[in-house]
Amino acid sequence: MSNNLLNTDKVVMNKNGDVCSDHWETPEWLYRELDDEFHFDFDPCPLHSTFDGLVIEWKDVNFVNPPYNRFDKPKFVKKAFEEWKKGKTSVLLLPAYTGDTTFHDYILPYAEIRFLRGRVAFKGYNKDGEYGEKNKGRADSMIVIFDGKKTYIKSNIGVDNDVHI
Repeated sequence: MSNNLLNTDKVVMNKNGDVCSDHWETPEWLYRELDDEFHFDFDPCPLHSTFDGLVIEWKDVNFVNPPYNRFDKPKFVKKAFEEWKKGKTSVLLLPAYTGDTTFHDYILPYAEIRFLRGRVAFKGYNKDGEYGEKNKGRADSMIVIFDGKKTYIKSNIGVDNDVHI
């Protein structure tokens, strides 16, 4: 991935100043459940990708578990939104942060949201370089679906008056 767009090759620090990883693998059970429903044909940001998923054309049904850092996550949400406007479906696994502008400008008005109960355990390396399969994030998770088969019309009045066709 190009460093000018993605920060996944850079050192990521937590609030305590500790180095931490931004590369976490989607749990197999969760991916299988979603794939059974949506039948994915592309992952624009696979773990340790050799390409930049933000600058390429996505396929028809995409699974997206983006880096959760504050720089890359909004870019992948916006890219999923742009691909949705082309009639493509994107299913994103995201931390359930509902107070940021990305959530209010792109997700809430245009996507289906499924909140997951409990925190998802991811596979990956912790800040000490130890591999684990029970690394839970700091936030609950949500599945965000930009369904290429649906059109969402945002009203100027508010979310309660949006029309879903």
